[in-house]
Amino acid sequence: MKKNIGVIMGGYSSEYQISLKSGQVVCDNLDSDRYNAFPLHILKDKWACVMPDGKEYAIDRSDFSVTIEGKKINFDCIFNAIHGTPGEDGFMQAYLKLLGIPQTACDMYQAALTFNKRDCLAALKPYGIKCATSYYLNKGDQVDTRAIIEKVGLPCFVKANKAGSSFGVSKVHEESTLQKAIDSAFNEDDEIIIESFLEGREVSVGVIRYQGKVTVLPITEIVTENDFFDYEAKYQGKSQEVTPADLDTELEEKIRNIAAKVYQVLKLKGFSRSEYILVNNEPHLLEVNTIPGLTRESILPQQAREAGITLPELFGNAIEEALKSAHAIQA
Repeated sequence: MKKNIGVIMGGYSSEYQISLKSGQVVCDNLDSDRYNAFPLHILKDKWACVMPDGKEYAIDRSDFSVTIEGKKINFDCIFNAIHGTPGEDGFMQAYLKLLGIPQTACDMYQAALTFNKRDCLAALKPYGIKCATSYYLNKGDQVDTRAIIEKVGLPCFVKANKAGSSFGVSKVHEESTLQKAIDSAFNEDDEIIIESFLEGREVSVGVIRYQGKVTVLPITEIVTENDFFDYEAKYQGKSQEVTPADLDTELEEKIRNIAAKVYQVLKLKGFSRSEYILVNNEPHLLEVNTIPGLTRESILPQQAREAGITLPELFGNAIEEALKSAHAIQA
């Protein structure tokens, strides 16, 4: 019997449009012989199943079901394709856990931890994971630009602490523009992180659980035409993503081992994509994404394709792993 799979997409953040694209790609590529795919739009103003004919059916939030033409649909598993809140920060994970519905992303605590760049980096430092020097600010804190520059230097990066897709990120070259960058980041979040600039090649590493094993996908090198890998570079063609990256064997193995270690130390599940700057051939972690972009052009699907994994196999495996994990817990 085919399983009913709800694909949640959208979300409440600036990333919602990207998420809608990711979610639709998942719906379009699930094996129709095995799964009934339902596009579920989780937006600030509505939670609805939006069918291909444009008809919308409200989601019953009491049990996360939907009634279509008089027939109630319960979901065997939820494929989580929400970038940002509430799908990548733990809220949907907690809600679905309470309802006993399996979902494809990591668990609630891991989602909340990795979504918070400051806390995630702090949790990984004791395990020898290198990262940039950083300075933290909360909204309302007094801003001492001189103290910030003395700690992190110039240029530096100002980032919203809990945001993705490079929203709220600025590269600052002069102290006179630092306050403007801070104000921009606070438009996305009430916490920000200011990091020292790391000079080196940038690589992105997808790690997934595939057929029961933690699997490091082929590494991608990011070569941007812009000053850094910003929104325009990510989504508007202003970068080259080279998969597999041209790395010597020893360096590639080092990066793969660190990416696998991050995945395992954080006890992640499902998909992850971690970003690194190579400084003197030492990987420095920038961030960990637990619901990376899933469009055909996105980095993780590129890496899966290079590994010989098709989108139907990639997405179907995520569902089966989630179901297997849920059954193991119940047993």
